Formats: sequence, structure tokens, C-alpha cells
Amino acid sequence: MAKIIVDGIEVDVPPDYTLLQAAEAAGAEVPRFCFHERLSIAGNCRMCLVEVKGGPPKPTASCAMNVRDLRPGPNGEPPVMLTKSPMVKKAREGVMEFLLINHPLDCPICDQGGECDLQDQAMAYGVDKNRFSENKRAVEDKYIGPLVKTSMNRCIHCTRCVRFTTEVAGIAEMGLIGRGEDAEITTYLEKALSSELQGNVIDLCPVGALTSKPYAFHARPWELVKTESIDVMDAVGSNIRVDVRGREVMRILPRLNEAVNEEWISDKTRFIWDGLRTQRLDRPYVRVGGRLKAASWGEAFAAIATKVKATTGSKIGAIGGDLASVEDLFALKSLLVSLGSSNFDIRQDGAALDPALGRASYIFNPTIAGIEQADLILIVGANPRKEASVLNARIRKRWRAGGVKIGVIGEQVDLTYPHDYLGAGTETLADIAAGKFAFGEALAAAKRPIVIVGQGALSGADGRAVLATAAAIAAAPGRDEGWNGLAVLHNAASRVGGLDIGFVPASGGLDTAGMVAAAGQGALDVLFLLGADEIDTSALGSSFVVYIGTHGDAGAHRADVILPAAAYTEKSGTYVNLEGRVQLSNRAAFPPGDAREDWAILRALSDVLGHRLPFDSLGELRKALYGAYPHLARIDAVQPGAFADVAALAASAGSLGKTAFVNPINDFYLTNPIARASAIMAECSALALGQVAAAAE
Repeated sequence: MAKIIVDGIEVDVPPDYTLLQAAEAAGAEVPRFCFHERLSIAGNCRMCLVEVKGGPPKPTASCAMNVRDLRPGPNGEPPVMLTKSPMVKKAREGVMEFLLINHPLDCPICDQGGECDLQDQAMAYGVDKNRFSENKRAVEDKYIGPLVKTSMNRCIHCTRCVRFTTEVAGIAEMGLIGRGEDAEITTYLEKALSSELQGNVIDLCPVGALTSKPYAFHARPWELVKTESIDVMDAVGSNIRVDVRGREVMRILPRLNEAVNEEWISDKTRFIWDGLRTQRLDRPYVRVGGRLKAASWGEAFAAIATKVKATTGSKIGAIGGDLASVEDLFALKSLLVSLGSSNFDIRQDGAALDPALGRASYIFNPTIAGIEQADLILIVGANPRKEASVLNARIRKRWRAGGVKIGVIGEQVDLTYPHDYLGAGTETLADIAAGKFAFGEALAAAKRPIVIVGQGALSGADGRAVLATAAAIAAAPGRDEGWNGLAVLHNAASRVGGLDIGFVPASGGLDTAGMVAAAGQGALDVLFLLGADEIDTSALGSSFVVYIGTHGDAGAHRADVILPAAAYTEKSGTYVNLEGRVQLSNRAAFPPGDAREDWAILRALSDVLGHRLPFDSLGELRKALYGAYPHLARIDAVQPGAFADVAALAASAGSLGKTAFVNPINDFYLTNPIARASAIMAECSALALGQVAAAAE
């Protein structure tokens, strides 16, 4: 540790700390525009100037100088840094005056107004007048896609956006061209950005040069009610803030959580909000004479009760959707069990995951933050860039730190970081597990490897064998003590929570494929779909389908009764992310029309069916849930899986067939009912498909 005196306060900091970090450690505030903790140092805005005794005899950019670069006093005293001296105050005022020479000062029409770093720092560190009277520089706005709006007259060339897209997102599509007065930020070919994380530049831009195009001129920050919640667009469980005006969600922003998403979110997470208000189900419907007709809750429940009471429990089934909360799944499972049915499943894609094999067999055991400790990563049947964009950025972060080898088995894709393409399917996995080829040898020698197994590998005929082989690789001798490298990559927010509460067929029960087949053959009389839209609804034959969901998607089109439910922003619910972290979402808005929370619908329905569920409120439901599954009460904590379960799974590894892995997500932007209802996502999808087609030509 090194000693430094900051504004009269002596602190011990690591010698590789920058002066800016040392100032923050001492509680001193240093303004900045270009510096960001997660990006490389540019040192080009000069707003973070400080005075250093033991350093240069002039104001020093605190972001670009380390503590170890300072000289001690003549008698060995620690170096002294001043953040509030007259020299610093004058220097900052001068910098701010220069920054505002060309700024258009259009705060009244700028979407950044009210939450703008330039506004705040001009008030705190600037002066009330400008001595320059020349015409302001004008810069042409750029088209960089349907998500980010550019107002380049405001740009101060901090290059945060350039560094983010290059370093974090992994696309070298933005840069600064020209020199001096002609310098400007642009996309090199003036085309749309291709990253799934590009919306983060909106948060990074300190001056409003890059703002949200869909949100433009919709609301001011002081009009919005802000609610902390959890994202459900993928299984990462990114921490988000939902901003609402009245009953409408106006925007979604990231929250800081170092263990999960750091401070990034994917574009689907950020811009999905318009899908929350379109194509919504806001009243019950009952199919009469082949057509769906609006009905009351009582009429809808009566229609369901007639069908349920006319059959037996063995001919009733339920499939859980990708966006369902744990409470909703628990209520549905309780209802099905009370009806005498064991036909329920959360695995719409038929993935070979079974809670009977232990929790370690279906979670991301190394944890998301643990990726940064890996010395080798093997990706099997997955495309993390499409399935979990924020997690993919963490893998890229580990690659940039150096010392890691990355291999891919499956489809050839651009993951934004260099990797060894090993092969297409199970034969390659068997060879690598046997230690063949250079990568197999490196894998055998690795101390902290991570084997990421995607749903594309687990949903095939060899899914169980693939999982067991991956477990065998992770559990091989020579690994560091306490290291569990088996990492299952989910793409559904409800999957881990559903597996945790055993939302899979009990003994003799039918899984998703079995229920769909039975319905098509007339052997399943009633099928409940809890937001399950990713199955083949055309294969359900004459089965009576009850759809509990939010949007007019595939399930609603096939349904005989529709019960309108609340979206994830309209209810409080528990979600368990892919690493097994229990997180709580909060209600930010209210569902439209007659729509209700899923668990409340099921509770009311249970009364009509004569099998009343034993809870009347969300609190009572959670009490029962926590009693049955205590680990779900530990919010923001990960209940680790037992390594013994991975070892047992590895021991059951059978022979692999000859199957090529197919990634489960082709279109990143249209993966669930909310996304498919979003005009923004539709535009992004069309643009992405056009870019792929152009690249293929």
C-alpha cells in the first residue's frame, strides 16, 4: 500500500490506483467526463485536474497518473494532492469554458436534461459567463441504428462510446475521425451498430449527444416513478430500474450489481417496453362456435370447471412459460397436484435437465462473476452473445484480461472475442473429453475450467449424455479445490426457479413433448399454458387449452379460454437466475383492464374447481413457498450446488451419438411474447436479418 494525503486526509491505497481513485478513497469528489471505471483511460476531457505536490508543477489529470508515480516529500513525507485549491478551481473553470465553446446549450429540448453530467458539472465547477463569441461548430448527426439517437453538436469527444463498443461490446464500428476542429465521433461506414449491448452508450454519454431514440421527447425524468426490479428477457437476471408515468412504462435502465450484470443491460432488456402496452390481453375470452368472445371471469372459470370436472387428473396437464415467476409456477403446481395430475413441465424445449440429479446439474455453478477466475472456457451448443448478452460481455472481459483459452463446439458464430472452433457436435465433445487435440490437452491441464453447456446441446436426443460428459470434464482430477466448472446456460428466466420447485413431471407424469403428443392424440383433455408460447400449439388437437398470459401470441390464438395476466413489470415476483441467485422483482405499474396476477387467477380458479389453494395473499403464498423451499427466502443469495452431484452425474456418462448442436436462438430480438409485440424489436430484427443477408452476399 502507498500513503497519500488528499486535502489534508492521509489514506493508504494500492500503488496502482490512479489519483482519481485515491481521491475517492479519501472521500473527495473529482469531476470527470471521459473517465469510467470499466473502460480504458483516455485522459482527454481534462475535467479531473488536481494539484499535486510531489508531481508536475501544474494541474494534473488525475485519471491518467498513478499514485506510484508521485515523489515523496524531502523528508519522506507522503505526496500531497489537492482537489479544491485555487489552482484547481481556476483550471476546472477554464476547461468547462472550453467545453462549452461549441456546445449548443439546448437543454430545454434535450432528453438528457435533468440527468446530464455536463449540466451538473457546469453548475458546480464552471463560471456563469463565456468569453468566446465566435460561431459554434456544427456537426452532422449520424445514423447508428433504430435505438440510439445522435445529436453530435453536443459531443465533447470523451470517447466513452468508442471505448465501450470496442472494449466491452466487442464491435469496432465506432471511432473518432478528423483532427482539431474537424474531429467527430462516427460509425466508420455510417451504418447501424450491430451489437446487442449498444444501448449502454446512452447511459455512458455524459452530454446528451447519444440518447434513446424510442424514448425521445416522451417524458422528463422528474415525471417518472422509478422502481427497482429484475429483467426476464433472458436468464441472467439483470438488475433494472423501471420508470413509469401513470400506468405506462416509459423506459428501462440498468442498476448496478457487480455479481450479475455490473452496470450493463442488453438492448432487448432496455427497449422492450413498448411491447408491454401493445397486443395486450385485458379481458377473459371463451371460444364459442370456433371464435373467441369476450367473457366475464365467472363465465371463463365456469367453462374451465365444466371441462376439468368431466375428466380425471391424469388427463390434465400444464406447461410453464419462460417468463413465469416462481410464485406463479408454485400456485399452478399446487393446483395440478390437488387435481390429481402429475403432468406439468417448465422445459418447453425438452432440455435434459432434472432436479432429481441435484441443483448443481442445472445451474451455472462457477457463477457469473466467477467467469473472471477461469483459466479455460469451453462453450458447448450455445451462442452466449444471443442467449445471454451481458454474460457474453463478462466472458469477453475475461479474455481481455489475458491468460484464458476459449473453445466452441456447435455452430460457428461471432462471439466478439477470438476462440478456437473445435467442431459441430457430439463427436467433437467426446474427443475433447478424451483429451484429444491441443484443446483437449489444455482442458485436461486446466485448474479452473468452465464448461458452458447451452440448451441447444441439452434439447437434443443426446441431451442427458452431453450433460454427463460436460460434468465429467468439469469433475476431472487436477482441478482447484472448491472449483465447480459445470455451467448450464439457460435462456428462460423461469427455468431455474421452476426446476428448484420441482415443476417437472412426477412419477408417471408427462413432460412437454409427451403432453403435446397426448393432446394431439386426444389422450389429454385439458392443458394449462402459463404463458407458454414456444411450443407447437398447432399440434394440440382437440384438447381444451386454457391460456394464462399477457399477449395475443401463439398460445392465445390456440386457446379455448384466455385468462389475462400481469406482465413482469406489473407484479411482484421471485426469479432465480441461471447461477441460482434468488432475486425479487417489484411492481412498477398495474396490468391493463381486467388482467390480474397469475397466482391470483389460479387462486380464484381453484375455488370454482372445488380445490381451494391454501393462500389468500401473496404473503401467504410466499410463506408456503419458503416453507417448502427455504433457499428461496434468501434474496440475492446463491445456494451453491453440491459438487458431489456433478461427480455422480459424471459417473453416469454414457456414449454419445453423432449429432450436430443447433443454437436455440436465431433471432435475438423476438424470443418471447413481449418482444414479438414490440415495434422496436421488430425493427431491430428486420435490420439484423438484413445485415446478416448482406454479409452472406
